[in-house]
Amino acid sequence: MLALTGAAGFIGSNFMAAWNTHENSPIAAFDVVDSAEKKANIAQLRNIVWVEPADTYAFLKANADSIDSLIHLGAETSTIATDRRAIFRVNFELSKCLWTWCAENSVPFIYASSAAVYGDGSVGFSDDSTLDNLNALKPLNIYAESKLAFDIFVSQAVATRAARPPQWAGLRFFNVYGPREAHKGSQASVVSQMLPSAIKGESYALFRSNRNGIADGEQMRDFIFVDDCIDVMRWLLKTPQISGILNVGSGSARTFLDLANAVYSAAEQSLNLTWRDTPAHIQDHYQYFTKANVERLRATGYASPFTPLEEGVAITLRDYLSKLGPHQISS
Repeated sequence: MLALTGAAGFIGSNFMAAWNTHENSPIAAFDVVDSAEKKANIAQLRNIVWVEPADTYAFLKANADSIDSLIHLGAETSTIATDRRAIFRVNFELSKCLWTWCAENSVPFIYASSAAVYGDGSVGFSDDSTLDNLNALKPLNIYAESKLAFDIFVSQAVATRAARPPQWAGLRFFNVYGPREAHKGSQASVVSQMLPSAIKGESYALFRSNRNGIADGEQMRDFIFVDDCIDVMRWLLKTPQISGILNVGSGSARTFLDLANAVYSAAEQSLNLTWRDTPAHIQDHYQYFTKANVERLRATGYASPFTPLEEGVAITLRDYLSKLGPHQISS
């Protein structure tokens, strides 16, 4: 049995859908299904044992002999949240407890780190997990700080030869987009937020640039299709000799104008953009450039190509339309 936290969320529900397609074994799914959007994420899934997060430790203890691997995606994911204690309780303390349980029970452990740990990118995007490299990173918000703190904990455990899971992997996801994001609201990818406007041919407002030398819409991100992230996780489960902190991105930086063109083109509409100021509370924490260095991931033997932005956007649009129906999206 595979154990999966954050199971009803974006990456988690997509992972379970892929698991249902390719595997026969059950999933112990840990999450609170507290919205219609999350219910829709999991509506067609099967072979799942649902566990309330409050029952996590009791379930793990009772089922230690039958859990083959644990994937930890559950987190406080808001990049604008300000309650440091609450964020660290979920993103750091819980992660440490699950790491310890996996070490004690010899269970492989894969967890979601984040490209947010790279901050403004001024020190690069290397997933070298030596302590000197980790301590040089400068995250821009509390969410990123919590993710980096756990990466440092893991690196220290490995460096000191402390007890650790037989396989472990921290995946630094870059800008993930794809189906099953509706529950995220304003924290969903720009692809998902833009789709309703693009389908109707209406305008969508992107953030203006506040940085000299970077024009509006020329901010660049490494956009990675969610299916690629799932493929990396499934590959790791089948490659138990591989451990480490690894970037999971496309390895390419594309502008938001590229993304907008892809979305409106997929919707068969003319590009229709307006501009709005970047909100004051995030101006100092806004990433203007991200690009995953995927050399270490490739060096592990992972060879699958990443989905081009235009193709991933088209798949996301088809999924969106199939769930809404034309009568719900007409202007």
